[in-house]
Amino acid sequence: MSYNAGDTAWVLASAALVLFMTPGLAFFYGGMVRRKNVLGMLMQNYVAIGIVGVLWVWIAYSLAFGVDWGGLGLVGTLHFAGLAHMSHHVPGYTGASAQRIPPLVFVIFQMMFAIITPALITGSTADRLKFSAFVIFVVAWSLLVYAPVAHWVFSPTGWLHKLGAEDFAGGIVVHINAGVAALGLAGVLGRRKGWPKEQMPPHNVPFILLGAGMLWFGWFGFNAGSALGANVLAAHAFINTNTAAAVAMLCWLGVEKLKGQKATTLGAASGAIAGLATITPASGYVNLLGATLIGIAAGTLCALAVGLKFRFRLDDSLDVGAVHLVGGIVGSLAVGLFGTSAIGGANGLFYGGGWSLLGHQAIAVIAVGAFSLVVTVLIALAIKKVIGLRVSEDQEVEGLDTSQHAETAYELGGIA
Repeated sequence: MSYNAGDTAWVLASAALVLFMTPGLAFFYGGMVRRKNVLGMLMQNYVAIGIVGVLWVWIAYSLAFGVDWGGLGLVGTLHFAGLAHMSHHVPGYTGASAQRIPPLVFVIFQMMFAIITPALITGSTADRLKFSAFVIFVVAWSLLVYAPVAHWVFSPTGWLHKLGAEDFAGGIVVHINAGVAALGLAGVLGRRKGWPKEQMPPHNVPFILLGAGMLWFGWFGFNAGSALGANVLAAHAFINTNTAAAVAMLCWLGVEKLKGQKATTLGAASGAIAGLATITPASGYVNLLGATLIGIAAGTLCALAVGLKFRFRLDDSLDVGAVHLVGGIVGSLAVGLFGTSAIGGANGLFYGGGWSLLGHQAIAVIAVGAFSLVVTVLIALAIKKVIGLRVSEDQEVEGLDTSQHAETAYELGGIA
């Protein structure tokens, strides 16, 4: 096989950028929780790197991108388990779509996606999820939900990929998948003590902005790296990513002002992340106009969606559903509207492609959402039955930092 050194270097650098996103997410979420739970949040995100980092190379990668089991497009075999047969090309990437990077580099890049996806879920369960339950959940969810969904959508041999659904960098596999799972797990876990009557403001807004900045930086590897080469497509994905994030941030702040509030730093950070999540599935398929419109939709719709958890009394602590689920759905459907073959992929409705691509996107959104919700709830109920899912009431009042990890984040005397 012949590989391109420039493409290989770019994808390896992008993989490092994507890994950097998970510590960024830890700070983003960690700043949003109360002081007594910040280490609990940081720990869950960091331990996801360890758990998935091992699972991926030994089994999960093979389930996601291995030789299709039974020709059904549902899951891969164990052909690549333990990184066996790394001299073989990744199934389905042939002809014009043949990869110009070593298969092991592809393993590394995709591992970082598999790490951050369950980490996203932690925002919905903040302040009350037992650490041991989280560890078991990540193992089960990575194997039973993430790996099959990645096969369906990302692998050219997966059934949704063969149907014609497009997901450039993970709007369906990462954001819809994690967003639905977050709501399902939060529902089984139950509401925080005192929510929604008790105010639970972020304890460290600078942490939130630091984390958002790290995420924004790493997202260029997430999206532009998904071109799998140092090429024009990567450049389009890069500029579309930045444009959508910038527009969404401004629109989120505009929504805050129109609702009679002040423009907040939390809103700026949340708007940027909403834009990044929403452009993810479309970043390599739309032009600048499409990216701008997606940014407008992200900043507006995700900001408005935050209030839905109060209407449904579902304690999605840090708005994973509003940002990642709503953003993933909007971005994935936007591919069917604004996708243009002048950038990459098929033409959407507004570029002469008719309704077919939009239909395929809708099927993918519904199928992945339903599968993720059902299996996530079953995993959560099983853990709840066997070892319990949430901490005791006394431990919740005490805080996860000391009750789960025997540590405190700050030694600041009487400063709250």
